[in-house]
Amino acid sequence: MAVSLYDLSVANYLQTLGGVEGFLSRGMAHCTERNIDPNEIVETRLFDDMLPFRFQIWSVAHHSLGAMRGVQAGVFAPPPQLPPLDYAGLQKVVVDTREALQQLTPADVNTLEGKDMFFQIRDMKMPFTAEGFLLSFSLPNFYFHATTAYDILRTKGVPLGKRDFIGRLRLKS
Repeated sequence: MAVSLYDLSVANYLQTLGGVEGFLSRGMAHCTERNIDPNEIVETRLFDDMLPFRFQIWSVAHHSLGAMRGVQAGVFAPPPQLPPLDYAGLQKVVVDTREALQQLTPADVNTLEGKDMFFQIRDMKMPFTAEGFLLSFSLPNFYFHATTAYDILRTKGVPLGKRDFIGRLRLKS
């Protein structure tokens, strides 16, 4: 069985986005049960030199749907200024990202294989193929930011386990 670019990228994004959506819901439930304002989490950082929770969630969207759009356009850049989102707004970003990725078909994605593209930051351009970008840049960043968001919720006492992160497994039918 050959593994397609769609299987390696979008299918993985969707699985983990399902996990992120779930652990964000668990975070909201935790806050509600304990009468904590969930917006207190939005600016939480693990360390002073790390970006806050809202950036982590925004980056999950940017390194999944944004990455796919970047490959389609031939260029990917860091996200523009982050909008001032509250916890519920961050949850919506994840839902909207998942729904938009679900609209991509395997044919849409697999035709991008071998396509030249660039990661551009200011005047610097890094050349990639679509699959090189997705596998060596986008997916590692996506998982880093999803993990960091999960970890921030854990430090806030949200009762999460590995299963909450992994999302829905793609079991043999």
